[in-house]
Amino acid sequence: MSTQAKIAVGGVAVGLILWAFVPFWVALLIVVGVPAATYLMLDPSQRRRLRRINRKQIGR
Repeated sequence: MSTQAKIAVGGVAVGLILWAFVPFWVALLIVVGVPAATYLMLDPSQRRRLRRINRKQIGR
């Protein structure tokens, strides 16, 4: 299993666990907000590198 698949499975698992214990909107905010906040914490050069890597993978 690839690293991205493991991350996706982990994200789904965390989402389901959160959904069971907290209201839907709070779980949605956490599942969407944490990756967005992490991306915004990157330096501009790191963001460019991340976008470049993602484009290369899309155009394989």
